[in-house]
Amino acid sequence: MAKGKRTYVGFYSPETGNLVHVTNIQKKNFEAGKKGPELRKYNPKTRKHEVLKMKEIKKG
Repeated sequence: MAKGKRTYVGFYSPETGNLVHVTNIQKKNFEAGKKGPELRKYNPKTRKHEVLKMKEIKKG
């Protein structure tokens, strides 16, 4: 079985601008009109949950 290409994405905090999480995804699993997955994590600096913005890092 052939594997699809993986795309590495980083999740950035919109408030602090810090890179919080890096993972790889297969873009073909997401709808074309949708921006992609959203990640919600707790930020200890601001002491609240944030919805992180996805940014493509590298195509592999």
